[in-house]
Amino acid sequence: MVDIGSKAPDFSLEGSDGKTHRLSDFKGRYLVLYFYPKDDTPGCTIEAKEFSEGLSEIRGLGAEVVGVSKDDLKSHGKFCGKYGLSILLLSDPDSKVIKEYGAYGDRGIFGVGTLRNTYVIDGKGNVVKVYEKVKPKGHSAEIMAFLRAGIG
Repeated sequence: MVDIGSKAPDFSLEGSDGKTHRLSDFKGRYLVLYFYPKDDTPGCTIEAKEFSEGLSEIRGLGAEVVGVSKDDLKSHGKFCGKYGLSILLLSDPDSKVIKEYGAYGDRGIFGVGTLRNTYVIDGKGNVVKVYEKVKPKGHSAEIMAFLRAGIG
């Protein structure tokens, strides 16, 4: 489980841009690392579209947005293409990173799997904010408000 003030677990995952990404790639800026259950499902689509629509403002606030699910790169590619998503999506097929962050567990009627959690990580790799059981609609605005309020 990752808590505020803890060091964010490192990762090395393939992205929808065809490159491998690590936590260190985001050093010096904030990272909004959000975990979601499945590409092209209603809640996940709302969340990804809102993050894509707000990406330039989020970047203007000194942060980058990255989504993580266990879906493969082919699925991420279809998802990004279908909705014109501009955010980077990472593939964690064995849920290793998802579990390291504590974003895995009982999802009620949907069984055990990836939880909708978001972690804001500072430029030094420390977790500064944790959102659990995220409601997709309005989450991007919630993140922007946090970033505007002056993190840390």
